Amino acid sequence: MASFNKVIIMGNLTRTPELRSTPGGAQLCDLTLAVNESFKDKSGNMQESTHFIEVTFWGKQAETICRWKKQGDPLLVEGSLKQDKWVDKETGKNRSKLKVHGVSCTFLNRGQGGGEGGGGNRNQGGGNRGNQGRPQAAGQGNQAQEPQGSGDDYDGGYDGYATSLPGNSGEEPPF
Repeated sequence: MASFNKVIIMGNLTRTPELRSTPGGAQLCDLTLAVNESFKDKSGNMQESTHFIEVTFWGKQAETICRWKKQGDPLLVEGSLKQDKWVDKETGKNRSKLKVHGVSCTFLNRGQGGGEGGGGNRNQGGGNRGNQGRPQAAGQGNQAQEPQGSGDDYDGGYDGYATSLPGNSGEEPPF
């Protein structure tokens, strides 16, 4: 039987993440994302709903998230659904909850993805594939430039993504 379990969500952190350790020494970070949804009700009026989704990250990713993110920051998460099961100590009944097991995440700027400030489009300044995400020189506006090559032979210049984390010097992350 074929199956597929992948989740991609984007939302804002409801609290500042904290790093914890298991008795075996593994590090983890539990966080909750507030994900907003807009929809029209039966009478055609716009409604908003917020869903709170719990996510767990492990290892280095947990450390990185706890180091750089705080309450209110947007985060894009990829992962899979996992079902936690336990016995309620008060009632003795079996309980369960669906959570997201985080596999990877992308840090977003506060202006990206929050629903109001844009969706993280890397090509906001216009241009074409050969110029994605790179700042344009003054006066170029939204004119497309002829790419140098096919666009697939990228020259390694600025692509909008961080390649390394800064040291412990108290500086902001490069993303």
